[in-house]
Amino acid sequence: MAQTQAIPLTDSAEWLEPDGLGGFASGTACGLRTRRYHALLLTATAPPTGRVVLVNGFEAWVETDQGRFALSTQRYNPAVVFPDGQTRLRCFTDDPWPTWKWQLNDGQEVVLELFTPHEISACVLCWRLLRPDVTARLTLRPLLSGRDYHSLHHENGAFRFDADAQADTVSWKPYQDQPATVAVSNGRYQHEPEWFRNFLYVREQERGLDDTEDLASPGTFTWLLGGDAVLLLAAEAHLERIRQAGETAEKIVQNLRDAERRRRAAFAGRLERSADAYIVRRGAGQTLIAGYPWFTDWGRDTFISLRGLCLATGRLDEAREILTAWASTISEGMLPNRFTDLGESPEFNSVDASLWYIVAVHDFLAASEQGRRPVPPGVQSALRQAVQDILSGFYCGTRYGIRCDDDGLLSAGADGVSLTWMDARVDGQAVTGRIGKPVEVEALWLSALRIGAAFDPRWNSVYERGIASFQSRFWNEKRSCLFDVIDVDHRRGAVDETVRPNQILAVGGLPWSLLDEQPARHVVDLVESLLWTPMGLRTLEPGSPAYRGHYAGSVHERDSAYHQGTVWPWLAGPFIEAWIRVRGNSTEAREQARVRFVEPLRSHLDDAGLGHLAEVADGDAPHLPRGCPFQAWSLGELVRISNTVLGDKS
Repeated sequence: MAQTQAIPLTDSAEWLEPDGLGGFASGTACGLRTRRYHALLLTATAPPTGRVVLVNGFEAWVETDQGRFALSTQRYNPAVVFPDGQTRLRCFTDDPWPTWKWQLNDGQEVVLELFTPHEISACVLCWRLLRPDVTARLTLRPLLSGRDYHSLHHENGAFRFDADAQADTVSWKPYQDQPATVAVSNGRYQHEPEWFRNFLYVREQERGLDDTEDLASPGTFTWLLGGDAVLLLAAEAHLERIRQAGETAEKIVQNLRDAERRRRAAFAGRLERSADAYIVRRGAGQTLIAGYPWFTDWGRDTFISLRGLCLATGRLDEAREILTAWASTISEGMLPNRFTDLGESPEFNSVDASLWYIVAVHDFLAASEQGRRPVPPGVQSALRQAVQDILSGFYCGTRYGIRCDDDGLLSAGADGVSLTWMDARVDGQAVTGRIGKPVEVEALWLSALRIGAAFDPRWNSVYERGIASFQSRFWNEKRSCLFDVIDVDHRRGAVDETVRPNQILAVGGLPWSLLDEQPARHVVDLVESLLWTPMGLRTLEPGSPAYRGHYAGSVHERDSAYHQGTVWPWLAGPFIEAWIRVRGNSTEAREQARVRFVEPLRSHLDDAGLGHLAEVADGDAPHLPRGCPFQAWSLGELVRISNTVLGDKS
């Protein structure tokens, strides 16, 4: 078993195997499931949404002449860990996919490889002995639910254990309204229904959520370990495609494994392989998942992430497809910030998602020109029309008081809705309301006007008026930085002096800096001194009475801290770019930034989501990763900075 890096055998290191459809398999390096989302087969019934958990995990053990040895470990309520398979685990790697090695008491070693084939809702498990001359019997008992991925499962009389066993295939359909699960294997299936009760998920417990679940096991698979023991678990709708891969279970797994190995080897580096996780199917097109395990595709996240996950990795075709698809969703100048998970109407509740879209279009067209990959005239026309539709909608006025004011800046906000990326609400009230003219919204608006003016000169005068207002009205002379919001609550002249990271977008993260050299340097220096951490930027300066240094506890506690000091890794991208810009974009500045900021950030790729960066981290040292362990814009900005700003390859 080749191991490219030492990954701690803990339950805090999480692996992810996405299927390219919105479904995935996931778990921890040590094998303990700690979240309701950890599963072997989590399928998207309406890609990338409609997610349900079909197979949660397994019990496994090996029997030799020396006795019976557990390979699996579960945590039961109240905090009982059993059996002891974890004690036999010797190493784990996630390259090219999750692979574990156990050592039995007699010195025999057992290896498990696990992967998901691309664009097939399936999970493949392949077991083998490293010394196959020893007689050993492997038994595996799958643990099933058949539930919405946000929910938990409990013992009930409606669960159907019935199995349909034919040749090398077994299928179960516990609930009529859920897809059937199909197992293809070269082992022997024995029907032995049994309930397993009170699994405890500690990450859910820490988040103040329901944390205990019951799972059902319809039977066992057994193999005499000589060659590979293979088990493929799939949603029934994908069985036909799986059958096309080979005539036997062994041949199917061999061909799927070879194809997937080639696919992954084609990526330029680890970051590119990780970036691929977020690019998934939506209908006949493609979209970007905002994060795993609980996010789907969100507008703001998509357009920020796309510049790193697609453009900086050379995936211009995917970027074009995504941007073109989103262009058709514009309503009154607004793009939806979220497609709901159950198929309801999209949510138009963001002032900045549409502006980020314009920036993404600009960067896509620039990358296409630089890469000498012409954009078809029809696509160019559609994207430019989308830009004009957004600018016109915002300029004339649209939902939630979004409109261009007489100073050329964008006014936005209404009671009961949070329009900026700092959108946390507690007890129905916005934690950071930011009604008026938020600084990053103005930076985006002015950038969008300048981009739009290249297609239609009528935006030039609005831009000139707006940039003059921005530079004069946002400057906080007392602290030599930018106000976070002006005209607070639509009161002319009212300002919010709170030091937050949003001001960095006036200098970095967008195509142009909006400040002159000296004020830009002041902003960057202040942000670095008060907000920078090795995981990104804090959302509030530590000296503020509202500062929260830890993102933990109940939903109420976490939401209260979400933008009140909690670190967001995606903000590292705009900051690092700004830091380099104010130093003249020199080779020396880029090298200093690489050592000072990028390398520490990359060192966190194995802290939580392996190969990825988390959604957030604690504002206080040691800045533990929190929230979603696999976050698209966190990774996307690291890729953008590494590949585009620094010119590295990951």
